[in-house]
Amino acid sequence: MSASALNHGTGGFRPLHAMAFVVLACVAFAATARWTGLGVVRMPEAEVVQYRDLRFADRADGSVGVADAATGAVVAILEPGTSGFIRGVMRGRSRERKLDGFGNEQPHRLALHADGRLTLEDRATGTKIVLNSFGPTNAEAFSRFLPEKGNAK
Repeated sequence: MSASALNHGTGGFRPLHAMAFVVLACVAFAATARWTGLGVVRMPEAEVVQYRDLRFADRADGSVGVADAATGAVVAILEPGTSGFIRGVMRGRSRERKLDGFGNEQPHRLALHADGRLTLEDRATGTKIVLNSFGPTNAEAFSRFLPEKGNAK
């Protein structure tokens, strides 16, 4: 066998080795950044200017009751066939709570931030949903549960 045939036979593996090295280096750099926070830029969260802790409960007639968690006062009754976005979000929250071993003891915090973001935080799991990301109409569906302007926080 000639020397050129030997070099050609083993030379094909060099590009594969180089590609494997690049992939492994990228994974290592990404993992290092993730674990150490190196290179991560975090924007400080805007101050909460208004919030209300809420409890959502299914009712026997198929409606969903929305109550102020602090006072127990009914904020709204969502009739069957209405408020699809709210029902969908709360169904997902309920499912996540069950998977994590939580019940409905902890309320959800609906919060309006100084930058205009509206968030719904599950106080049991810590999951926070930015409702504005679903569009203004869907954010508006939840914003009606905030206290009156004079009752901030």
